[in-house]
Amino acid sequence: MSTVQLSANDLNFSGGPGALPHEVLLQAQQAMIALPETGLSVLGMSHRSAWFRELLDEAEQHIRDLLNLEDRYAVLFLQGGSSLQFSMIPANFAHGAKRPTEFVASGYWSGKAIGEAACAAPVKVLWDGGADGYHRLPDFEELAWNPQAPFFHYVSNETVEGLQFHQTPRMEGATVISDMSSDFLSRPIDAGRYAMIYAHAQKNLGPAGVTVAILDTALLDRIPDGLPPMLDYRTHVRHRSIYNTPPVFSLYALTLICRWLRQDIGGLDAMEAINSLKAGRLYQCLDDMGGLVIPQAERDFRSQMNVAFRFRDTRLDALCLQEAADAGFSGLGGHRSIGGLRASIYNAVLPAAVELLAEFLEDFARRHG
Repeated sequence: MSTVQLSANDLNFSGGPGALPHEVLLQAQQAMIALPETGLSVLGMSHRSAWFRELLDEAEQHIRDLLNLEDRYAVLFLQGGSSLQFSMIPANFAHGAKRPTEFVASGYWSGKAIGEAACAAPVKVLWDGGADGYHRLPDFEELAWNPQAPFFHYVSNETVEGLQFHQTPRMEGATVISDMSSDFLSRPIDAGRYAMIYAHAQKNLGPAGVTVAILDTALLDRIPDGLPPMLDYRTHVRHRSIYNTPPVFSLYALTLICRWLRQDIGGLDAMEAINSLKAGRLYQCLDDMGGLVIPQAERDFRSQMNVAFRFRDTRLDALCLQEAADAGFSGLGGHRSIGGLRASIYNAVLPAAVELLAEFLEDFARRHG
């Protein structure tokens, strides 16, 4: 096995909270004692301070630059994770609609989104991979979507099953909304194709507590009066993401990560190239094991963020997890809904860590195959 020495943080393959860049951890450590700009701990900084307003403005500008966002988009920093967005989106954009909202059911999290949305508005599922066990994804062109539907929603990367859309929907006239929680800022996207994109942290954006929502301001005209202010996107646009006390530390970490992406990595094209190499190494390792393992996702739909698999002899799942833990790896247990194993290789997971994991799995296969 490789002699590269990595820390426990480097060997974190959890689906979330996920690994953070070492450089960001060092800066956050210092900021907990005293921010260089203020001398105060970031944990005690007021969200009404000029420092925090400048921080939010910087974070927004980084996201605009990374995604080449047009001026018509608002960038919001919200709370409640993606789970709140599941019901907030239909409550804002489908009130009184004559047609149902439209969804793709591609895995665990899209199923959650559909269930929550159904509490606020009628829902129509255009495609459901559940009958086949969620091993593949549809082509957008095969979906019978209606341009007059309030919106069309899909999850770009299913964290649990390790499924990822590798195409951008080209649905002229449709209001396309995507939950990009587990692959946001991992690759370039054509943001102009979307009416709304949202993503919670704890994958690629930092610790839990903040959700980024990017929406075309034309959507604001659809929002009905009478919503509770906290659940009305117009409130957050007017207050520039400081309607109530925001998660200051999470937003500080998010800003550091955006700086890291731009200054250390070199942008989303460079980040995608690194992620492709990591995923390629790990999937090749699994493919070389032949029939010993079963990847969850069919080849064309494999996620670059979450590699989900199981051993054909299911007794080896627990043994592999135990030996991996003994070797210093963490977070490799599959989601409770499907079991097996899952290696989440988000932006901050180093190629060297993926190499060590691949070498461990290859050694395990030689000994138990």
